Amino acid sequence: MYIRGHEWMRHLVRSGSKPWLLRCLPTSHARRCNSSLTVAAENVAALDRWIESTSKLQLHSTDTLRAEHLSDLYITLPTRNAIPGRWGSGTPPPHFPLGYGHHLVFFHPRNPESALRPDGTDADFCPPEPWTRRMWAGGRMVWKEPLSIGENVTASSMIDSVEKKGFDKGSPMVFVNQKIQYRKNDAHQGQAAIVEERSHVYLAAPGNRRGIRKVDGIPVDPDYQFKYLPSATTLFRFSALTFNAHFIHLDREYAVKEGYPERLVHGPLTALMLLEAFSLYSPNAKLKSFEYRAVNPLVVNRYVVIHGKEDKHRGVVQVWAEDADTRAVGMVGRIHL
Repeated sequence: MYIRGHEWMRHLVRSGSKPWLLRCLPTSHARRCNSSLTVAAENVAALDRWIESTSKLQLHSTDTLRAEHLSDLYITLPTRNAIPGRWGSGTPPPHFPLGYGHHLVFFHPRNPESALRPDGTDADFCPPEPWTRRMWAGGRMVWKEPLSIGENVTASSMIDSVEKKGFDKGSPMVFVNQKIQYRKNDAHQGQAAIVEERSHVYLAAPGNRRGIRKVDGIPVDPDYQFKYLPSATTLFRFSALTFNAHFIHLDREYAVKEGYPERLVHGPLTALMLLEAFSLYSPNAKLKSFEYRAVNPLVVNRYVVIHGKEDKHRGVVQVWAEDADTRAVGMVGRIHL
């Protein structure tokens, strides 16, 4: 299984986490698409050259954790309007703690439109053609110290690893695993406040015709749930907040061409909703880390239900998001307290 090559998944195995997160993934990448694809030798050679060069690829982005930008996030997140006036749906005051996962709407690439790929995505950290179809596969966040509204923070990004999968099966894919460290600009000795890992998969084959993947180990008695509708407005606003012009979230015709029934909900938005729903359920909880994995697509204008089940003895919360009608699980994760 390709997940064993990811650092954060190896962490799950070492830490003794239950195998349900592993079992939810397919044992064959061939399920991702029905068409077989043979990649030209020159393309593979170009990819290998790019992989060799990735150790030198680094990006640094400095941002101020602006209250106004977070206010825009608050009015976008359905959880923030669940209990008006009680749980922070306005503008946060100076020095107010940054919410878990809220750093995702800062530190985005600032590239001109002419530098974007044809699908509207940034070319930074992307493999060469024909691996142009990008999907957010999963990630991990570790909180080491709190960040506060108004602070200046620098995000340092690098490629942690690159993996080629499915080349011998006619379904070539490239997994790019990125590591990002967020440091306060006045931090002593370079201590990172947040360490994040992100995994993207890049496909060369056109169209996506995979079936719904079943997820084992989902509890039948969650402690809480939160239902919301990711509308076209939600997707547009989150795209604007993260400066993400990927057509898969904004253009229905493009999404259908890619093999989906509709525009897709952003992977980081669903991950953020997993954190938000737990914070709504347990507003005073202190989080140590969070890992998550995209399993099936969630689409616009279909209700999504966020669930959580806490194991108080182990200090772990099992969280997942599913389509309200089909019950297909779109994302799974674990929050460590």
